[in-house]
Amino acid sequence: MEVRAISRYLPISPRKLRLVCDQVRGMDAQEALIVLDYMPQKGSALVSKTLNSAMANASNNFDLNPDDLYVSQIFAGDGPTLKRFKAGARGRYKPRLKRTSHLWVILSEREEDEYGT
Repeated sequence: MEVRAISRYLPISPRKLRLVCDQVRGMDAQEALIVLDYMPQKGSALVSKTLNSAMANASNNFDLNPDDLYVSQIFAGDGPTLKRFKAGARGRYKPRLKRTSHLWVILSEREEDEYGT
């Protein structure tokens, strides 16, 4: 069974968020939370919050054990870009693009084989 959580309009560029997503993809959910707590990037707090939401969805909505979950898919997409400007020399302007992101976290249960591993 797959459980998902989506965070939209996060105030970080998708390129920076993907660096954090690549670190936790495929990990157990509990282990990923520990790794995210010790990462210095701003995106790690945003990914951690979304991962907690996905784990809460799994336990409350589907009665799944959080210890059996792993991060099967995690990816960041582009959100809307806020276009601002700053005045430059000689009457010019310098564009500022404030990028936003959408983050998807999809958790799945580990399938146990016949040997229990």
